[in-house]
Amino acid sequence: MALIVQKYGGTSVGSAERIQAVAKRVVETVKAGNDLVVVVSAMGKTTDGLVKLAHELSSQPSRREMDMLLSTGEQVTIALLSIAIQELGQPAISLTGAQAGIETEAEHTRARILEISPDRVERHLKEGKVVVVAGFQGVSATGDRDITTLGRGGSDTSAVALAAALKASACEIYTDVPGILTTDPRIVPEAKLLTEITSDEMLELASLGATVLHPRAVEIAKNYGVPLVVRSSWTDEPGTWVISPTTRSRSLTNLEVSNSVDAVEFAIDQAKIALLQVPDRAGIAGQLFGALARERVDVDLIVQSIHEGNTNDIAFTVDKHAASRAQAVAEAISPVLHDNFAPTHDSILVADDIAKVSIVGAGTIGRPGVAAQMFKTLAEAGINIQMISTSEIKVSCTIPAADCERATAALCNQFEVSVSTNDHTQPVNAPAVRGVALDLDRARLAILQVPDRPGMAAEIFGILATHNISMDAIIQSQRTRVINGVATRDIACTIAQGDAADAKRFLDAATTRLGCGAVVVDESISKVSIVGAGMVSNPGVAAQMFTALADAGINIQMISTSEIKISCVVARDRGTEAVKIIHRAFGLS
Repeated sequence: MALIVQKYGGTSVGSAERIQAVAKRVVETVKAGNDLVVVVSAMGKTTDGLVKLAHELSSQPSRREMDMLLSTGEQVTIALLSIAIQELGQPAISLTGAQAGIETEAEHTRARILEISPDRVERHLKEGKVVVVAGFQGVSATGDRDITTLGRGGSDTSAVALAAALKASACEIYTDVPGILTTDPRIVPEAKLLTEITSDEMLELASLGATVLHPRAVEIAKNYGVPLVVRSSWTDEPGTWVISPTTRSRSLTNLEVSNSVDAVEFAIDQAKIALLQVPDRAGIAGQLFGALARERVDVDLIVQSIHEGNTNDIAFTVDKHAASRAQAVAEAISPVLHDNFAPTHDSILVADDIAKVSIVGAGTIGRPGVAAQMFKTLAEAGINIQMISTSEIKVSCTIPAADCERATAALCNQFEVSVSTNDHTQPVNAPAVRGVALDLDRARLAILQVPDRPGMAAEIFGILATHNISMDAIIQSQRTRVINGVATRDIACTIAQGDAADAKRFLDAATTRLGCGAVVVDESISKVSIVGAGMVSNPGVAAQMFTALADAGINIQMISTSEIKISCVVARDRGTEAVKIIHRAFGLS
């Protein structure tokens, strides 16, 4: 007999008829020999209606009272679904998040789960009952034990956390789509259903705006090895399995707030090639990386900085043994790239004495203080960062090779984890590209003329972390400019548009103290990304993406990569077109 946790979203329980349909599916699952916990969202647009009512009474309603109000939506659903299940002859009982033992931070409207005490749930299961739990909510573990809500994606988070606490055989997420698709079907109607996807790939896609699963839910599934499947509420199709690795035993205490870094990775024998002042026009990246792919040069990190005037810098890393071939390609193609711009003698920089050091963990970049702490740790060790590349599960920095051992020791000590060499394990026959994502909710934040010395990235991102502002796609320019005798670089990242004004205000207040130049925000951008665990063993993926964009005349403004993701910042009004083009280029339909 298996224990299964099922979660049904708002559209799945949006009416009495739909609740009855869910009840029938629940009873069929029990008759198949399973114990069952069901987690539900509020019916349809109930939450939106409650929010509207609150704002009719107050422009800034208390966050505590909003939690009290919004938690009622799920409570209506659990009672109605329990009634419907009982009407079919199956014993059932409804529990609020607090009654189900979900304890959270005392942080209203966006609490994270600290612990789940599933004793009552387990007792009702032993009595033969289906346990119907209100998603999206819990109770604060300290203080007055107030009702709290978990924020966006909270019901998914509740379901996967309960599955982890109960050691369930699987967590099934039922929604209004057949599973996880290769891209948003509203943009590409012929998007294909995936039969499976790795948790790392899903974390990247979810963090990039794919709304089928919230990153927090995927993070818990990965950390605790919960088998997760996304299925349609309307059919019996198998849906999409999210595959997580077998994990070591992990404490359920501080479930969502425990150390977000699982390991420190390093790679030695790395080389960096940087092309400076290449023209800022469509096709440059495609030409460069197309040439590298034809010579079978396997590229790791790629960073394209923000434009300065009408030029950009592009830098990439390769294994040291491939450095001479990569340099030869760069030198051969440089005159072509610079057609109307006379390259200088130092337009290509080569460094074959670097290492890459990374912190790894589900949700790493989604917690603002983690990247900042990494940068601070390296700064305190006197180690200067040459390149930065980020993803949802990893933050990587290139540093002088001589500093690698010291850097890994400092990071292991700071995050209380062990060190490992890079592990590029992947599923058998993993495709080079699993899906394409578009994020229109991004703004680009650039800090110009940052003094090129250890600690500056830590200072800048520490300020943002203090104000709970998450950043992604962090890049650092390769060229240095001397301002008043001080070598400087530009640093840029993408952040949520809603955070852009605050981020600029906080950094503006610190520029004099830090010795930086202007802080510039651009909201006219979009970020298009490809994700695939098979990129590691498929040279030329980046070139294919860049060439597809170039052929459509879409200029790339920034590039940031990880082992399984390539992100490009393009003009906001070309984002949707870019997704269609890339999806077609990789034959994903």
